[in-house]
Amino acid sequence: MGLQINDTVPDFEAETTEGTIRFHEWIGDKWAVLFSHPKDFTPVCTTELGYMAKLKPEFDKRNVKIIGLSVDSVDSHKRWSKDIEETQGTAVNYPLIGDPELKVAKAFGMLPASTPGTAEGRTPADNATVRTVIVIGPDKKVKLLISYPMTTGRNFDEVLRVVDSIQLTAKHKVATPVNWKQGDDVIIAGSVSDDDAKKIYPDGWKSPKPYLRIVPQPR
Repeated sequence: MGLQINDTVPDFEAETTEGTIRFHEWIGDKWAVLFSHPKDFTPVCTTELGYMAKLKPEFDKRNVKIIGLSVDSVDSHKRWSKDIEETQGTAVNYPLIGDPELKVAKAFGMLPASTPGTAEGRTPADNATVRTVIVIGPDKKVKLLISYPMTTGRNFDEVLRVVDSIQLTAKHKVATPVNWKQGDDVIIAGSVSDDDAKKIYPDGWKSPKPYLRIVPQPR
């Protein structure tokens, strides 16, 4: 079975387009988003890497590092990056992990551990499961895990929204409702008793049902 929410992500050493990293050390005390790709020079992923480069300042504001993974060599990534800049109008401004021996994909459960050989000769269809977004906390644990089919481009605005929610709920004892975005009302966490909630929210809350306690977003 692959990674699940609250699992500690594997640590590994790998070559990237920005040099050698040790993954846990690279994350440090920040948050991280790792997003993986089945193959270089694939059309949907080309658009995704370009858009992620445009969004990087927004992730920076949130203390989130971003890193890509594709089952090919670093040299291949560098060649692909030129196409991304040319077609998407933004240069890749974050590291891309080279995984020609499939070690990282296997460590994260994106490919079976028994998968033979290297990236050489493998097609995007062979690597279809290597298409995941993982949000990782400073504690190196999985906070979000989404896998996408190859034909569907990922929504990285949604990843930003989820990061906002995760960071808010890590700091305050609240949860965010459906389609929540920054500034919207939130829900008092079920783990907080009414007596404790009165101390935190002396002005009270809206409660259409006893278990649904709605308050303004904490600042």
